[in-house]
Amino acid sequence: MKMGGHQAGKPKYASLEEVPATYAALCGEWLPRPIRNKDANAEASAMMDALAVFENLNEDQLDYLDAVSHFVAEYEGEVKVKVSGLRLLAALLHENALTGADLSRILGGSRTLGPMILRGERSITAGHARTLGTHFKLSPAAFL
Repeated sequence: MKMGGHQAGKPKYASLEEVPATYAALCGEWLPRPIRNKDANAEASAMMDALAVFENLNEDQLDYLDAVSHFVAEYEGEVKVKVSGLRLLAALLHENALTGADLSRILGGSRTLGPMILRGERSITAGHARTLGTHFKLSPAAFL
């Protein structure tokens, strides 16, 4: 990324007038493209941060910021540690001081269902995920 005199912690552009006015000119600073590693993510994030501080960006500047933001969000979403539905469920139960028996009651199943799910002996079904999503106010997909 062409960062000129950019140093960590300092804005790249001192004023809006210094920001390239066209999408093409901004692409000369950092070309928006899929991010595949931490260094590219740091470069894209620096560019995104440098632009996001300004109000009244023109349409080209806003489009460019949207593109860079999209690639950063896509990369960061992929590299986040994925928590299994079971681990999420166990954490939510712990956080809310609920037991396996409480889980059975939430799911409306037999008294052994909750403990069996927590031990990994039973899987969380789509129906369970919907019920848990409603109960914990999360997307059911989080539990699958």
